[in-house]
Amino acid sequence: MTPSFAFEDQLRAAPNTRIAGVDEAGRGPLAGPVVAAAVVLDPARIPPGLNDSKALTARKRSALLDLILDQAEVGIGEASVDEIDRINILRASHLAMCRAIAALPRTPDHVLIDGNMSPCDLTLRSTPIVKGDSLSLSIAAASIVAKTRRDAIMWDLAQQYPGYGWETNQGYPTKCHKDALRNLGVTPHHRRSFKPVHNIL
Repeated sequence: MTPSFAFEDQLRAAPNTRIAGVDEAGRGPLAGPVVAAAVVLDPARIPPGLNDSKALTARKRSALLDLILDQAEVGIGEASVDEIDRINILRASHLAMCRAIAALPRTPDHVLIDGNMSPCDLTLRSTPIVKGDSLSLSIAAASIVAKTRRDAIMWDLAQQYPGYGWETNQGYPTKCHKDALRNLGVTPHHRRSFKPVHNIL
């Protein structure tokens, strides 16, 4: 299944002309921030090949990122490890989404959210879409932006904290990462509220 512009077209038929797709990256990892992106595509200039970021190679994501940044409006938001530990990962993901929407150059009329619920603090009209990154082109574009941004953050952190494999596992609980946690200890970038980290502490 490849994403389409059907959700956006349906909403644009109503008095909603600016539709933003929103997705996040990094809910599952043991380390690093959660990153969200909001993307408003130009219906006349949709980059070809948009798909769920998980279905694309890193090279394809990078090429599409350049097209999205050039041809669409983009906002990016993050929630820190401290915020994740303080308010929980779901609420932190929604916080990052709200920040991404607020970072758009212009306020959208309607927001398509990847997932089964919209952030409770979002005051704009919104529609949650389960598996939205494989159904909506706008959400797919947002998934690419969020994923590439977060991967870059984890690559930078990997240079500061070698040994955890963040440049390849992006902080997910791979065997390499869990072994490093036990052998090297917990860094300031680990989520202490997540069970594998909490158990070591």
